[in-house]
Amino acid sequence: MVKITKPGIFLLIFFFSIKIYAQNSSEDYVVTNDKVKLYTKKSGAGPVCIFIHGGPGAWSKSFEDLGGKNLESHLTMIYYDQRGSGRSEDAKDDNYSLDRMLKDIEEIRIKYNADRVYLLSHSFGGILATNYALKYSSNVKGIILANSTLHIEHSILNQISYMNKLLETKFKASDSTLLSSFMQARTELDKRKLVYKLLSDNKENIALLDSIDNKNPSNFSFAQKAFGIKDYMKDFTSMTSLINVPVLVITGKKDHAIGEKHYKKFKFPNQSIAKINGGHILYYERNEKFISSILRFVNRVN
Repeated sequence: MVKITKPGIFLLIFFFSIKIYAQNSSEDYVVTNDKVKLYTKKSGAGPVCIFIHGGPGAWSKSFEDLGGKNLESHLTMIYYDQRGSGRSEDAKDDNYSLDRMLKDIEEIRIKYNADRVYLLSHSFGGILATNYALKYSSNVKGIILANSTLHIEHSILNQISYMNKLLETKFKASDSTLLSSFMQARTELDKRKLVYKLLSDNKENIALLDSIDNKNPSNFSFAQKAFGIKDYMKDFTSMTSLINVPVLVITGKKDHAIGEKHYKKFKFPNQSIAKINGGHILYYERNEKFISSILRFVNRVN
């Protein structure tokens, strides 16, 4: 007779849970009112949580595959790719405005018959999640800002500063030279094969991330246009005091992509902070702490 230890029992439960929630998984497309097909995937059980990926112009698959799916035992996860990104269609009239992006999230919520939802954002997705919560506050149960920026310029300046430190250079940035200075510094970083350090200290982990993201079928229409849309370049930290829904901020102590201290600019009235020792992809590199922080938050809010 085989004796099963408590850890063994946990692994069996975890294994069968994966099978159960995999059976509850379904892919679909939400057709927006301006006729754009958005890729969506519903998986898991529990309160509905819409995942809002970063980029701009990334996709949801890398988050799902590298640990996001571990939330599915407690949450009904709705993964979607933003218009002009991933497996979704490009905007037919090049409408990638902030208001249109928020309307897309609202139409996804309606499609899945969700009353009030959690929003889980990563990186650039924080701008969408925060603005949605301000505009559609009655539809939001809580926000989880994971390694999220609310001010792109601040985060780019932080990246330039960190690259200068790595390269021992003095690239300068102002409002007029921000993106050009960033690209110059990043090109130099790439020559030295150090670009991975913007996201993680572990080169192999970024290689794994890249192996998934390299399968992204998009032509990156949104990514090509986002930095030319003024709305996305605003400092949204100043409006956080107006958002009263519960907020969990998950920040990496070594997140050089967003800025290790960026979260200190957030002033949500009902916020809690989870500081985790890691970089920009905590959902993979520190998955256990990442998941437990979110589930504690959800349990508290519920």
